[in-house]
Order: sequence, then structure tokens, then C-alpha cells
Amino acid sequence: MAAAVEPLLLSSPPPLIYRDNDDEFPPPPPPLSPTSSRKRILRCKTAPAMTVMKDLRPHDKTNPESSSSSSSSLLRQAAVLLLIYLSLGVVIYYFNRDHFSGIETHPIVDALYFCIVTMCTIGYGDIAPSTALAKVFACVFVLIGFGFIDILLSGVVNYVLDLQETMILKAQIQTHKQHKSRNYIVDVAKGRMRIRLKVGLALGVVVLCIGIGTLVLYFVEGLDWVDSLYLSVMSVTTVGYGDRAFKTMQGRLFASVWLLFSTLAVARAFLFLAEARIDKRHRKITKWVLHRDITVQDLLAANVNNNGFISKSEYIIYKLKEMGKIREKDIMQIYDQFNKLDRNSSGKITLPDLLENHL
Repeated sequence: MAAAVEPLLLSSPPPLIYRDNDDEFPPPPPPLSPTSSRKRILRCKTAPAMTVMKDLRPHDKTNPESSSSSSSSLLRQAAVLLLIYLSLGVVIYYFNRDHFSGIETHPIVDALYFCIVTMCTIGYGDIAPSTALAKVFACVFVLIGFGFIDILLSGVVNYVLDLQETMILKAQIQTHKQHKSRNYIVDVAKGRMRIRLKVGLALGVVVLCIGIGTLVLYFVEGLDWVDSLYLSVMSVTTVGYGDRAFKTMQGRLFASVWLLFSTLAVARAFLFLAEARIDKRHRKITKWVLHRDITVQDLLAANVNNNGFISKSEYIIYKLKEMGKIREKDIMQIYDQFNKLDRNSSGKITLPDLLENHL
């Protein structure tokens, strides 16, 4: 079926159109005579209104999976740095055992156990420095270890939780079942787990760590159930009163791995609890901002152009500022960026402006 056509009047020669292949150019049009300057031609209504041109800037062709590869590299870096850090501490402790006092089981196991307990800021007191040189080493080691465990290992925990969140979201999207119970824990539209599910998972990991520690303390260290639970909770919360500690080689070897992950899990759980309270507060503020009536003071504050009325863009920006989503500083930075693109100060960004900035 023939496409509908409409008349089009040209008062100037048509511009050259570059094709996708740079080696092919259309032949130059013949010059128009004065009598044919208003030649009547036909244009299809379905023809594009603007020629699609190649972007002169190189596009970022990064694969979406590059984020996962960067996270994997972060894991490798964290593992290497942790190994170097602990190896250095173990070597220093091993060759300076006489500068430390406490119950000994095996030199290497005791050295690793002391480094983990110090790095996690638990401080049982069963192994402690006894000389000035050992105390200086402990101060430096705990300060470096505290920053190390906060920056690198917290990033590893975030990566594991994000990976778990991605797997849950993929399962929800593939099923395409929008049950109320699933919507309660997963926000598929926003592509993220709800904060309540994050808190639940983190608390579940904490309970699991406490349970595993209690069982090992009961069967390996020979403590009763109350003392096992007591020492497990005091350990994962980094309290460490010192009245109970790991005394066997098997128990200290287990503690070297268990304390490293359980203390991080507890810290992450408390952070998620704080995030949940902040998220709830933000939702209350957003609901109040969207449902309250606009006043004269709001009109005067939102009327940036001082023209006596509020445009849609001014209203949106004002409401976002009330919600705390953006700040005046952010708006001014975007405003300055717009002015750089708008060379003619026309209040609009046109195609010639973009081409001029790209060249």
C-alpha cells in the first residue's frame, strides 16, 4: 500500500546526508535556478524528521557484567591483603613469643589466634603483650587492623549480600508472580530487596554464627551450655570480658576463622537496622510532603523565575528539596553544566550546541 504523502516546499538546497559508510557520499544536487527555487516535491509522512547521525564521542562499551568482575577483583585484593597482614603478624609473634604472656598451645595457632582477636578488637586477655616492644607492636597492629577490617572486609560482606540479593531478584523476575507476600520482601519494580529482608537475612546470619560458636564451645572447649552461649555472644559482639576464652588448639584454630566472619556479620546487622530506621523516616517525610497543601510561602519559595506562577519543573524541584533528595548545591552544579552546553544563552540545548561541544 502506498504511503500517504504531503507537499513540502524547499527554499534552499537540501543538505548533504552522510551515510553509515564514510566512503559513500550522495552526488551533489544540481543548482536551483531562480524560477525553480520553490519547487514542489513530495515527502512521505513516515519519513524521519531528522537524520540519524553518529555520535562523535566514543561510547562506553563496558559490559554490565563488568561490575561483577570488579567485585571479584575486590575479593581477590582483600584476600591477598588479609593474607599479607596476618602473615606479618604471625611471623612477628612467632619470633617474639617471649614478649607475650598467656596460655600456649601451638606457636603458629597461638600467633594466628592472637592476630585475629586483636584485629577484631575483642581482647580476651588470655594472650597479652608483656614488654614495651610487644605493646607498641600491639598498638600498631590493632590500629591498622581496625581500619583494614572496616574497609576491605566490610566490602567483601557487602559483595556477598549484594550477590545474594541479585540471585533472589532474578528468581522473582523469572517467576513473574506478584503475590503480596513476595512484594512485601522484594521490590521487583525498583530492582532491590526491601530493607526488612536485608535485616532478616543479617539477623539470621548472626543467630547462625552464635549457634555454631555455642556448639563448638560446648563440644570442643568443654564448657556447659550457658557458658558456651555466654562466650559466643560476648565474642561476636566484641565485648570479651576475659573471664572465658578459647584454651585448646582446636578451639583457637576454629576461633581464628569464626571470629573473623561473625563479628562482621553482627556489625552489618546493626548497620542494616539503622538503615531500616532511616528508610522508615524518609518514607514518612515523603508521604507528608506529597500530601500536604501548598501555601503562599511555598509558591514564593518555589517560584525561582519570579514570574508569579510555578511551572512543573519548579514544583518538582521544590518537592525534591523538601524530601531531602537534592540540595541547592546539587541544583547549582546542574545549572552550571547546562550553561556550559547552552553557548548562546537561549535557555535550550539544541543539536548545533551538542555538535559544537563534541567537536
